[in-house]
Amino acid sequence: MTFADVVPTARILRILAISGSLRQVSSNTALLQAAIALSPEFVEINLYGGLGDLPHFNPDLEPVELPSVADLRAQVKGSDGIIISSPEYAHGIPGVLKNALDWLVSGEEFMGKPVALFNASPRAAHAQASLIEIVTTMAGRIVPEACITVSLLGKNLDAAGILTEPEISGELSAAIMALATGIEPSTAAIPRL
Repeated sequence: MTFADVVPTARILRILAISGSLRQVSSNTALLQAAIALSPEFVEINLYGGLGDLPHFNPDLEPVELPSVADLRAQVKGSDGIIISSPEYAHGIPGVLKNALDWLVSGEEFMGKPVALFNASPRAAHAQASLIEIVTTMAGRIVPEACITVSLLGKNLDAAGILTEPEISGELSAAIMALATGIEPSTAAIPRL
């Protein structure tokens, strides 16, 4: 039985995943990659890869159609929901993530979007609190049931390793379903396939 059999008129939910880390080996990126692998067939999660390409936010540049900024805005606009997973640096979110969010402040792309916040370390509570404040201020709609904190600290797990951890992969699956339900309430009645 497929999702289309259960809900034949259902559409694919498109979710944009944004890692706040530029590191080659990032637990936050690995968490998002694992979420991609765990997503049900009616959820398509795409990992945003342009965080390091964005220029420093400058309101004077907003009238100019900068390709990297236009790409970010188009990806956010084309998504039904957003997942953000961010490390914590000096009790806050990384500057590159804040920079990306600043580029979205003046547009309508982010407003009202359902957002899930993933946290790869219980010690990153300040970054999580900061993200809640920023997303709320930007009129994003945080889906509390889709926000999770998992402990990857010191485990050196890549996405494949995360998938082998039943507790973490179970939390990820539940968070994805909660976000899907926050986007499209009719998905709450869909059986696990």
